[in-house]
Amino acid sequence: MVILIKGDFSREIPIQTKKADSFFPRLRGLMFKKTLPENEGLLITPCNSIHMFFMRFPIDAVFLDKHLHIVQLRENVRPWTIIPPVPPAFSTLELKAGTIKKYDFQIGERIIV
Repeated sequence: MVILIKGDFSREIPIQTKKADSFFPRLRGLMFKKTLPENEGLLITPCNSIHMFFMRFPIDAVFLDKHLHIVQLRENVRPWTIIPPVPPAFSTLELKAGTIKKYDFQIGERIIV
């Protein structure tokens, strides 16, 4: 479950996340998958840039700093796209396209996974 926190306000987002925090899982990411279910996400750490090589579907990308605060949001990132490094991002949460808008993710919010 993902929890978004802004100030004293928090809300739960029904997304189960998997973590990719070693070389091969980070390298593979979501490549070669046919789809990403609406209620799943992949937290890649460390990761401040992404590539969409060999992807079959668009995603939403949430870039987070070391304290898991949202520093940048990229919606509907298409296959074969490259997003260059995003300072001061330390990790990236990859979600099904449309998730950022559906749950109103905002820069500055903190994520608890």
